[in-house]
Amino acid sequence: MQPRRMEEILETVLTAREAGSDDAAAILAAAAASDHAAGAATGDLEALAAEGLITLTGAQVTLTAEGEKRARGVVRRHRLTERLFKDLLSVSESTMESQACEFEHILSPEATDSVCTLLGHPPTCPHGRPIPPGPCCGTAQRQVRSLVTGLPHFALGATGQIVFIAPRFHDRMDRLASLGVIPGSTIRLHQRAPSYVIEVGETTIALDTEIAGEIYVKPVEPVP
Repeated sequence: MQPRRMEEILETVLTAREAGSDDAAAILAAAAASDHAAGAATGDLEALAAEGLITLTGAQVTLTAEGEKRARGVVRRHRLTERLFKDLLSVSESTMESQACEFEHILSPEATDSVCTLLGHPPTCPHGRPIPPGPCCGTAQRQVRSLVTGLPHFALGATGQIVFIAPRFHDRMDRLASLGVIPGSTIRLHQRAPSYVIEVGETTIALDTEIAGEIYVKPVEPVP
């Protein structure tokens, strides 16, 4: 089986599991709709099972340990690329998705970790789905300086632009939006303790540590 076809189907198995499904027919239908696994059929699943990447139990598909590793790698590359094209390059949704579908098959491990570090190790993609962490996440050494960082790591007194917000609870997004704390807003970090204090426009807002950690920003030069 061609590597891209294999990766596309493994990715589909993982994303289907995230949605609560392990049905072989549904997985094949989703995979068949992609360019890299057009016409996916039962024979493809049998080939992946023969390679020890999935387990077939009746109509159920389960990733093996090796299949899980490879699927997470593809998903990680795809979702990081979505972040790269949306947050830093500001391309359209369709362009973002088409590029992500290509880059997920060609990014090297080193390049993937560099993109992740550049973006500040984002926990989710633009659609709110989790990005599997890589070896670069949480390590002290950084080969590439992060362009996007969580608010707790942003320089005190610096001006930045909110790139994305990854709230644990969706109602937080609504509360922050009502205060003008949304992607694209320009903020200034005034203090970190006892709470985080930011300035958004003419408004000064205090945030607790957990919420501050869900806000990701990139530095910008203040307007004279």
